[in-house]
Amino acid sequence: MDERSKRWLVASCATLAVLAAACGSTSAASTKAGASGGAFPVSISAANGTVTVPARPHAIVSLSATATEMLYAIGAGSQVKAVDKDSDYPRRAPQTSLDGFQPNVEAIVAYHPDLVVVSDDSSGLSGRLATFRIPVLVLPAAPTLAAAYGQYRELGQATGHEAQAAAEVAHVQSQIAQVVRVAPKTNATYYYELDPTYFSVTSSSFIGRVLGLLGLHNIADTAPSAASSGGYPQLSSEFIVQSNPDYIFLADTLCCGQSAKSVRARPGWSTVTAVEKDQVVALNDDIASRWGPRIVVLLQDAEQALAAHRSTS
Repeated sequence: MDERSKRWLVASCATLAVLAAACGSTSAASTKAGASGGAFPVSISAANGTVTVPARPHAIVSLSATATEMLYAIGAGSQVKAVDKDSDYPRRAPQTSLDGFQPNVEAIVAYHPDLVVVSDDSSGLSGRLATFRIPVLVLPAAPTLAAAYGQYRELGQATGHEAQAAAEVAHVQSQIAQVVRVAPKTNATYYYELDPTYFSVTSSSFIGRVLGLLGLHNIADTAPSAASSGGYPQLSSEFIVQSNPDYIFLADTLCCGQSAKSVRARPGWSTVTAVEKDQVVALNDDIASRWGPRIVVLLQDAEQALAAHRSTS
C-alpha cells in the first residue's frame, strides 16, 4: 500500500467505523428464489442497498484490493477484466491505473464491465455507473471476521461462485482455528502501529479483534482518545513508552520504512520491553490493511512472534 493510500486509511478511520456498522448489519446476502445454485438474475443485500446482477458477469472491474483477493480466492479470477492500481495480489490480476479512491467513470466504462466492486462509494460511483446500467457492489472495511465472511458470500452470489465462496470461508475459518489452537497462551500487551505518527487500533477494530484471538491485550484501549476515535486513535510517544508493551507490530514498513532499528532509535523507546526483548514485529502493510484471505498470514506472523518468545524464555 502506497503512502497516499496509507494516509487515506488513517484519515478515513472514523468514516470506516460508521460504514463498518452498516456492513455488519447487511453482511448476510439475500438472493431471489432459485438463485442459490448460481442462477441469474440475482439480488444481493449489500452495504449500498439491494444490488441486482442480471447475468453471470464476464467482465468484472475490482477497485478494491481486498475484493480482488477474495474474487481470486473463490475462483472468479477468470471473470476479472481489470483491477485498480493498488490490487497487487495475486500477481496475475490484471492491474491497471484505475484508482479506487478517485474513480474515473469514463476509464471504468471503457472496460465494458458487467460488475464493478468497490470498498468505498463516497464518490457516488454506484449512482454514476447506474446510468450505464452497470451494477456496483460496495464491500466496505469489515469490522469483524463474520462481516468479512459475509463479503465472500456476497461475491459468490454476484459471480456465480456460491459453493466456492462457502468453501473458502470454511477454509479460512479452519486455518484461523488452527493458528489459535497452536498459539501459546499469553496475557502479553501490544502496540499496533499504522504510521509513524502513532495512529493505532483498539480491540474494537478488525485488526484488534483478530489479534485478540491470540489473547493479546491492546494498550490503545486505555488511551484518552480511544473512545472517540472509532477504534483508530492517535497515540503519543509518551503514552506508548509509559504503557511499555510486550510486543510492537509495525504495519508501516512498506509505506514509511519503519523497522525494529528505527523504533529503537526513537527517543526513550530503547527501554520498552518489546524493544529490549527484540519483540518488534515487522508486518507487510498490504496484508495488514486488508480483510481478505491473507488475514491468516497476519495472524500466523503474530503467532510466530509469540512462539519465538516462548522458545527463548
